Amino acid sequence: MAAGETRRCPICGKPEQKEFHPFCSARCAQIDLGRWLGGRYRIETDEKPEGDIPKEPEENS
Repeated sequence: MAAGETRRCPICGKPEQKEFHPFCSARCAQIDLGRWLGGRYRIETDEKPEGDIPKEPEENS
């Protein structure tokens, strides 16, 4: 980024506000948080979800 160039809010594109970095407002920060919590943003991995882990057989005593 060039000196003096203003960063843009990743949600709406308005200029970033220092108070809400990297967003322009609390509203855009909340929208972003809602997207993370709602599963819209994900980091792909090769791991299987915990529910898919095979259980070890139980021993009959």
